[in-house]
Amino acid sequence: MTLPFDWIDAFTDRPFGGNGCVVVHEASDLSEEARMALVRETSLAECAYLVPSERADFGVRYYLADREILMAGHPTIATVTSLLHRELVTLEDGRAAFTLEVGAGILPIRVDARAEGPPRITMTQPAPQFGRRWRPETIAALYGLEAEDILGTPRTVSTGTAFCITLLRDKAALRRARLDAAALEAMERDFFEPFLVTLGGETGAGDTFSRLLLPPPMPPEDPFTGSATGCMAAWLWAEGWIESPEFVAEQGHWLGRPGQARVRVLGPRDAIAGVEVAGQGVVLMEGRLRL
Repeated sequence: MTLPFDWIDAFTDRPFGGNGCVVVHEASDLSEEARMALVRETSLAECAYLVPSERADFGVRYYLADREILMAGHPTIATVTSLLHRELVTLEDGRAAFTLEVGAGILPIRVDARAEGPPRITMTQPAPQFGRRWRPETIAALYGLEAEDILGTPRTVSTGTAFCITLLRDKAALRRARLDAAALEAMERDFFEPFLVTLGGETGAGDTFSRLLLPPPMPPEDPFTGSATGCMAAWLWAEGWIESPEFVAEQGHWLGRPGQARVRVLGPRDAIAGVEVAGQGVVLMEGRLRL
C-alpha cells in the first residue's frame, strides 16, 4: 500500500514551530493498528487520516500511539493545511468554508488568506460540556504542586475531547509542574488529561500560556493543544477569569516550538454556543508512505 502524506507544523507560521502532525491521504483501507504504529514511528503525539464522509465535505480520523482520539485541534489545522497544499480546497476571493467530519462530529472550517504568511484556519468547536469539579489538591498532587498554586476550581470541560482545565497562579508554578504518570493512570477520571494554564502570554502578543504534560507512550509534553485550548477558553469565560471572549493563546515556547492560536468564545458566559480556535500551518515534508 502506497499513500500520499504531508508532515505539517500546526499553530505556527514557520517550520519547526507549533505542533507537528502527519496527515495521510486516501487512508480508508489503512487498519487502526497501522495508524497507531505510524504515530509511534514518527514519535509525534498524533497523526491524521483522511477518509470518506457522507456527512461532511471531508472525513478525517485522529490517532494517538495507542488509541483513537475523537477530537484534536492541531491535527485539524494540519489536515486543512494539507488539503490546501494539495489543492483539494481552493480559496475564492481569499476565503473558503467547508465541513470536516472528525470522530466527535462535524466541524465547520473557515480559511482566510493573509497578506503575509499562511492563511488563517478557523475551526468552530461545539458548545462545551461542563463536567465534574475537582479539588485543587487532587490535581496539584499529580504535578508535585500545592493546592495554593491553583486558582479557582479545576473542572472537566469538553468541546469534543474532555480535559481538566486547571488555572495556575503564575508561570513559576507552571514551570515546576512534573506529571506523575502512574498517579494519573490510577485515577478515576472523566477527562483525557489535565490542561495547565496561566493568565498572561509568554510574549507580548499572548493572553494565556499553557502546558499539556503527557504520559507514555506519548511524548512527554504537547507543544500546542488546540482542542484543550477550546475547553480552556470556555472555562475561563464561563468562570469570569477573562474580560473579553477573544484572546490569543500561546503554548510550546519552553520547548523551543512556539505556537499561537486566536480564540473566540461564542455566546454569553452562561450560554456558550461554541468556541472558535484559529491558527496557521506550514508544510514541512511531503511524500509517499509505503506499507
